[in-house]
Amino acid sequence: MAVREHKLINNPENLIDEMLEGFCAAYADILLCGDNRLVMRAEPKVAGKVGLLMGSGSGHEPAMLGWVGEGLFDVVVAGEVFAAPGPENMLAGVRAADRGGGVLICVSHHAGDLLNAELTLEFCEIEGIDDVDMVLLYDDISSAPKGREAERRGTAGLFSVWKMLGAFCEGDADLAAAKALAEKVRDNTRSLAVSLSSCASPMTGEAMFEMGADEMEIGMGLHGELGMGRQKALGADATIDLLLPPLLEDLPYRAGDEVIVLLNSSGSLTLMELFILYRRAAARLSEAGVSVYRSWIGQYATTLETAGFALALCRVDEQLKALWDAPANGAYMKQL
Repeated sequence: MAVREHKLINNPENLIDEMLEGFCAAYADILLCGDNRLVMRAEPKVAGKVGLLMGSGSGHEPAMLGWVGEGLFDVVVAGEVFAAPGPENMLAGVRAADRGGGVLICVSHHAGDLLNAELTLEFCEIEGIDDVDMVLLYDDISSAPKGREAERRGTAGLFSVWKMLGAFCEGDADLAAAKALAEKVRDNTRSLAVSLSSCASPMTGEAMFEMGADEMEIGMGLHGELGMGRQKALGADATIDLLLPPLLEDLPYRAGDEVIVLLNSSGSLTLMELFILYRRAAARLSEAGVSVYRSWIGQYATTLETAGFALALCRVDEQLKALWDAPANGAYMKQL
């Protein structure tokens, strides 16, 4: 599959700022742009609530910009393409997210994201901002073996955390309870991805990595990180049959469990393909005695125009189901 090198952009140096300007203009009823590449709720939550903040490299749209709003994040800080925002911008994000109940920084586990979040906490300490904490999030089973979950990468499956945590922080929870809820959802979430093609950097036009037209890679990360290895590309049913057993076994998910299922396009995989994949996943889950509480199918966390998808499962109980079903008003959350 050929990589599309030409991008419909202007000066690459203005890429992020022009994207943010357009995004905030398109959803001006929900969010607004601030200095330091902050994307914020247009109507802040009431005083006394826990504020939610995340910093994210660009190139994964609609993540994370589409997850700012009521029942979601208070502030997202945009970085360069595939690069976390620096601690100065993150510190500005902490101030903007603070509603008097403390601020929780959600960190998708990648080296740069973690480093900058830790530096942000140090900056907060210097500034005398002490009611702030971070939670490290991860879900990709290909990036570290069972028993070493904290070494795993954060990928598309973490949207279950963000949706439920956002709903939780609309209530009267304190900072410690918010962090514990995020960890609970994280610890019930597992994901595994498949890539069929690369993508081209909008800054250079060069392919991020090379892949043969008849190949697929299992477990590739959001930035092209290596997964479990390459093999001959399979059909839809065979691909699900390859991914689902290790996902089920890793938690493990057992007969009687209820799960939220995510099938996320990495950029150019079509809805037609996603629904064919879901058909097989739903059938296999039913055979395993695992019930689907909600399904979530579409393009939510991309790697530019990469062809591929992530399959994620989140086991839910009555508390988490209620949080999942709670109102949310972000640019890409209308259907929830």
